[in-house]
Amino acid sequence: MLYINTHLSPSSLYSLSSLYCNTITMIPFFLSFFFFFTFFSLSTQHDQNQNNSLSLSFPLIAVHLHPNTSSTLNPSLLSPNPRPKTTPSSPYRYKSTFKYSMALIVSLPIGTPPQTQQMVLDTGSQLSWIQCHNKKKTPKVPPPPPTASFDPALSSSFSVLPCNHPICKPRVPDFTLPTSCDQNRLCHYSLFYADGTLAEGNLVREKFTFPRSIITPPLALGCAQDTSETKGILGMNLGRLSFASQAKISKFSYCVPTRTTRPGFVPTGSFYLGDNPNSAGFKYVNLLTFQQTQRMPNLDPLAYTVAMQGIRIGAKKLDIPPSVFRPNPSGAGQTMIDSGSEFTYLVEEAYNKVREEIVRLVGPRLKKGYVYEGMADMCFDGNAIEIGRLIGNMVFEFEKGAEIVVEKERVLTDVGHRVHCIGIGRSDRLGAASNIIGNIHQQNQWVEFDLANRRVGFGKADCSRSIV
Repeated sequence: MLYINTHLSPSSLYSLSSLYCNTITMIPFFLSFFFFFTFFSLSTQHDQNQNNSLSLSFPLIAVHLHPNTSSTLNPSLLSPNPRPKTTPSSPYRYKSTFKYSMALIVSLPIGTPPQTQQMVLDTGSQLSWIQCHNKKKTPKVPPPPPTASFDPALSSSFSVLPCNHPICKPRVPDFTLPTSCDQNRLCHYSLFYADGTLAEGNLVREKFTFPRSIITPPLALGCAQDTSETKGILGMNLGRLSFASQAKISKFSYCVPTRTTRPGFVPTGSFYLGDNPNSAGFKYVNLLTFQQTQRMPNLDPLAYTVAMQGIRIGAKKLDIPPSVFRPNPSGAGQTMIDSGSEFTYLVEEAYNKVREEIVRLVGPRLKKGYVYEGMADMCFDGNAIEIGRLIGNMVFEFEKGAEIVVEKERVLTDVGHRVHCIGIGRSDRLGAASNIIGNIHQQNQWVEFDLANRRVGFGKADCSRSIV
């Protein structure tokens, strides 16, 4: 469900800095248009004699976002950013669990006093936004339950950005922000989706109020008042407006549990802000960096871009040149790690090689003429366990020995109506020229984004169990 900036023509959309992705449901992605000029430091308002490395745990819930519909496309149309400065360790460690369904949902305390808000954990988008409403309530009303929208009237730290704020002004013609002045001279934004739905509201500042008196300064985020989405977005990419950048998070990590079709059971994983006690066994791959002066129209410079080396299926290393997984001079071929995208997407050359091997192994069992969501045609309606055993493990290889192993039991994913598909789609069908590793292939993996050292770590785990 792609949203469109109506301030830009369709041709100018594709001339901007990237067409890369993120989801809130079955096909991923969510456009981020905003650019911010000021970094905010995270402040800890607790006894300085206490250990600054805190471990705070919160339960998180999961829901199907837009059930029976395809997910949101999320290209990031932002100007290139300079390389983020190395920061010291985060002044806190926050741990949470999340439950996994179509998207990775985390619940975070926002406002003063805090109101728990459900947000999609999205490493592929920049702007964080929450669901707000306009109902007039007195401050004495207790905070709403976690499933309710955020009530600004109940928070003493909430403020709306005026029209003359720098965020509300375009920087250069190619990166016009989708904002306007409303009748109250406040900064208004509108996000239009390709399916005709709309998310709009005001740009605001609000604090994240964690337990043990750990509080961020007011951070810029969207306050959506007219939207079809029931959850907000926690934007965690490398952009200056992302939550990670504004709060100066030095690292964060998550562990995605395996899916289950067991009725009434939603598997629960973990989410950390700050140090992860499991990181000793992680293998790290460096993030690729790009010069600010490089004009690469197909590149998302704010994504977590890594150097993938190849793909193995069973014991066979596929004949795909490593260059296919790296950006060419136009930026096409970029490989990114995206928590907001459910499926994995590959550029045509890589996808065709994967499909050739699947056809060789289990070709007669393919569901003929079936294409899931217009982008995935490696689907089956036979016994998924048996077919998975015939295919074997699938491995995404990175430099320095890092890899993501998709075990044969999880090679196929249930897409409904007794159909199971390889969780890989063609990125060109989404209008993207990139390789995107989605959360379906991050199950039972710790994935750590070490921003201070510009690297991503992977560690095998049983994410459905309680993890320290």
